[in-house]
Amino acid sequence: MPNTKSAEKRVRSTARKAARNRSVKSRLKTLEKKYLSVLSSGKPEETKSAHADVVSALAKAAKAGVVHRATANRKRSRLALRLNASAKAAAAPAA
Repeated sequence: MPNTKSAEKRVRSTARKAARNRSVKSRLKTLEKKYLSVLSSGKPEETKSAHADVVSALAKAAKAGVVHRATANRKRSRLALRLNASAKAAAAPAA
């Protein structure tokens, strides 16, 4: 239990920030799962849209300090690699 007024305030603000962080991280996971499911379905327009959503959310989370900047950049890079690989695979049989 906090012993001072400032410690009480820190407990309250920490609880608010933890709830916000949990919400943002949950949203990131949901967007990433949605992107991966759309990617496997093979719809290029929906895939690009889902990719843009995930990348934007990761950048915002990194900017807010919810996830580390390097973690966000690494995830964005890996998602882009998957997007490019699927686009290349879709183009190869057509050619």
